[in-house]
Amino acid sequence: MEEGFRAFSGGTLESLLRASTDKTWKSLTFGILTTTVMQSSSLVSVITISFLSAGLIGLAEGIGIIFGANLGTTTGAWIVAGFGLKVNLSAYALPMLVFGVLLIFQKHRRLKGAGWILAGLGFLFLGIHYMKEGFAGFADHLDLTRYALGGVAGLLLYSLFGALATVIMQSSHATLVLIITALGAGQITYENALALAIGANVGTTVTAVLGALNATVDGKRLAGAHLIFNVGTGLVALVLIDPFMRAVDTVSHAVGIPADDYTLKLAVFHTLFNGIGIIIFTPLIGRLVALLTRMLKGERQTHDMPRYLNDASLEFPEVALTALRRETQHLFNNAYSIIAHGVNLKRSDINSDKDLSEFLEPRGEVIEVDIDQQYELMIKDLYSANMLFYTRSAAKMPEDKAQKMQGLWQASVDIVAAIKSTKHLRKNLVRYTRSPNVAIRREYNRFRVRIGELLRDLAALRAEDQDTFSLLSLDAIRVEM
Repeated sequence: MEEGFRAFSGGTLESLLRASTDKTWKSLTFGILTTTVMQSSSLVSVITISFLSAGLIGLAEGIGIIFGANLGTTTGAWIVAGFGLKVNLSAYALPMLVFGVLLIFQKHRRLKGAGWILAGLGFLFLGIHYMKEGFAGFADHLDLTRYALGGVAGLLLYSLFGALATVIMQSSHATLVLIITALGAGQITYENALALAIGANVGTTVTAVLGALNATVDGKRLAGAHLIFNVGTGLVALVLIDPFMRAVDTVSHAVGIPADDYTLKLAVFHTLFNGIGIIIFTPLIGRLVALLTRMLKGERQTHDMPRYLNDASLEFPEVALTALRRETQHLFNNAYSIIAHGVNLKRSDINSDKDLSEFLEPRGEVIEVDIDQQYELMIKDLYSANMLFYTRSAAKMPEDKAQKMQGLWQASVDIVAAIKSTKHLRKNLVRYTRSPNVAIRREYNRFRVRIGELLRDLAALRAEDQDTFSLLSLDAIRVEM
């Protein structure tokens, strides 16, 4: 199902996320709704990390989405408890699998995506059917309720079992399906099922933490927030298990759920304790951001490294395009200083409103800059990362976005060419701007002014429109040189 929804994320989902995260309540709502539709909190997490890495959303907005995703994923328990155990799902599963497989082999991306979604639902329904049958047959030979454990020991032990099962299966949804099916078959007690559900909620953070080990520092911070939320919510549920059970009984009675329908009451419990977690932690998002920023700091780098490129972005064309655009702007920003110093101008000179010729004659000093060293420290790693990212993402791009990616690739090439041209120019420029020959000195100074004005124009264009700024004009610098 994740693979299927990825096929529909070629811009729609990314655009929706960008428009839906400017306020905390919008971030929460986005996390709830998208996870409800996709039934995959991990896919929502991947999208969130990719947007965070690309600089499109802040850490606070990302945390809001993760909190919402935790509540959205509880709808899976409602689907299984309210529909999966009460209907013969095998009658729906096989047609879904047949049509799903047929669509998977289609060439059209959206049809292929629909096929993956149908196949995923088919396997889910078939799995629930076979688990029901398995537990029903199992009951004739062995009664697992004999191993039920009450009290604090039972809560802790079964919570641990739930967490371990989720770590092994890499899916809290799969663990919940198993718990609800076993509970419906009478193979586990209601109290132990609640503890297993709490453990499953905590166990899913292990997957997030493992996935963030190779992520950017923002990805690690997001995983840290996920861990704090789920563990904190789990502890609250364990400590207040009796009040929670009474609240579940009250809510169940109010909505007409029978007192002995423990599978639906488990779904109520799962929703209730995640909802309480959101109520507790949402007002603390600001403090959580400050804590995580203080605890998880980026490594000090002697070389400037990519800020926006991330493997997660490769899965989503619009995010990948935005990430590469941001990184190319980062590359330009570094090149701006090198080129300015290379023609013996300060960045502050170019950024000022004054005529650049005013800075030429009165200042006799030469700005010391080792262009080769600056290239190694500020350009080389960024340029290499841009080229690699372009190579890996271009093949997956729709044609319109592929052309834009090609433009950004060319921009990176032009930036490096402009720096190399600056290096060759500087040898004569330093020599002749101090020449006693007035005519030669005037021509080289005029040349410096033209390059400075071009950099000024590019910087102004970039400031006007960060997202659509084209760096192809850097080729003009190379032509000038």
